[in-house]
Amino acid sequence: MTIRNIWLVHPSVDMCRAFDARFTGLPNVRVVNAAFEDLEPHDCFVTAGNAFGIMTAGIDAAVVGFFGSQIMEQIQHRIMDQYLGEQPVGSAFIQSTGNSRIPFLAHAPTMRVPGSIEGTDKVYAATWAAFVAAHHHNVISDQKIEVLAFPAMGTGFGGVPFGEAARQMAAAYRNYLNPPHRLDWDFVIERQKAITYDGQRQVVK
Repeated sequence: MTIRNIWLVHPSVDMCRAFDARFTGLPNVRVVNAAFEDLEPHDCFVTAGNAFGIMTAGIDAAVVGFFGSQIMEQIQHRIMDQYLGEQPVGSAFIQSTGNSRIPFLAHAPTMRVPGSIEGTDKVYAATWAAFVAAHHHNVISDQKIEVLAFPAMGTGFGGVPFGEAARQMAAAYRNYLNPPHRLDWDFVIERQKAITYDGQRQVVK
């Protein structure tokens, strides 16, 4: 079962405009100009933090404030058990919250430790990982993720400009909607260009 809707969430009007511009033409997208705490109930919210699950700043701190400190403890235990204490950027897992308003989180780090990720493809990698984790969850779980909500990945400590973060996130969603039927170098080159170029300009080094 595929995800039915994605929400793109941010309190800044400028970020929401960037989402609108970059996701134009993509289906089942809702841009929500709101803080995390003010969101309507939905199935799963994606975090955008670090590889160690230390959720004390930015959107992660808001998530912990909403669910309680136990959510950070649960995520850190998953990281220690499954990733030997350091979750690679480009991976994600689904964590049950025990909260009926938002029953799941997708922990999808955009960086190892807080710092700039501008000029990298880490926003794409984390967004793609969240889609893949939600997809696998829906294959094996009876409680499906139909609405997946994203913050603006990598725009806080990561320092990624709003437009570029939205571009990479849109690239990940476009690829999720259009999985390949073959894997060869022509496909790889086409996908790589879509991730690393903004039009004719290379923006990911």
